[in-house]
Amino acid sequence: MQTGKIFDIKKYAIHDGPGIRTTIFFKGCPLSCWWCHNPESIACASHRLYRKNRCIGCQECADACPEDAIQVYAEGLKWNPSDCVYCGTCAGRCPAEAVEFIGKTMTVDDVLSEIVKDTVFYDESHGGITISGGEPLMQPSFLMELLNACGKLGFHRTVDTSGYADTQTLLEAASRTDLFLYDLKHMDPAQHVKLTGVTNEKILTNLKILSRQGAEIVIRLPVIPGLNSDQKNIDQTGAFVSSLPGVRQMNILPYHCTATAKYASLGLKIKSSDIEPSTREFLESAARRLETYNLTVKIGG
Repeated sequence: MQTGKIFDIKKYAIHDGPGIRTTIFFKGCPLSCWWCHNPESIACASHRLYRKNRCIGCQECADACPEDAIQVYAEGLKWNPSDCVYCGTCAGRCPAEAVEFIGKTMTVDDVLSEIVKDTVFYDESHGGITISGGEPLMQPSFLMELLNACGKLGFHRTVDTSGYADTQTLLEAASRTDLFLYDLKHMDPAQHVKLTGVTNEKILTNLKILSRQGAEIVIRLPVIPGLNSDQKNIDQTGAFVSSLPGVRQMNILPYHCTATAKYASLGLKIKSSDIEPSTREFLESAARRLETYNLTVKIGG
């Protein structure tokens, strides 16, 4: 049985597809968006997260560490990167929950055991499961096996993707998926590289191919003030999406600067810290602009 790296399983999700859903977050993403609100999802390997504000200096973690990798200082904890083997022992011993390891290796059966607990909610709300990330298509074998298993159980299956993946992998997923939430970031190639670290050529090409296959697709556009919110990009996005066969629904996602503390806990620097959150008026203006391209636009997931 295939195993995959999962960093979270969210129950009762209502913004990741129709109805009440369970969202499974795969670890690993080829993009590094400036505004990413899940920075712990980018690396494929497990992350150690240290919340210094929760640490009570009890030294339980250091005493428990089998590798002697933790030093306790007045200003907090430090791990010796050459000694830490990411076993998670320290997190298990921390009474203040100041230490957490993000990224758990799970089998398909492990994930299914969580999914099936909420079958009644899927049935009553016409919901199902959503596979998000990170980028689910970075773990193709595990993804296909999980989609197959969910299909056999009759669950509605949604895949949330950046589209930055091998085309054949995307099409294999399409044959096992009921709905794609397909993210677009920026239409200008140079700006896309600057803001996400990768070109948008593969993303746009894959979206064209997927739409021609008749897949059900909802486009999701995070509207980030000052980065991709200009009228030119909104117009280019609207024109491109309206040219896709069968694709008429868009969700525009507001920017909230809620991940700053998470970046600090991971020892990372957030690039969008000086960006103000999206206002309702700002989002409504973008929605009205996109609607002129004969698209149905919803604010939020």
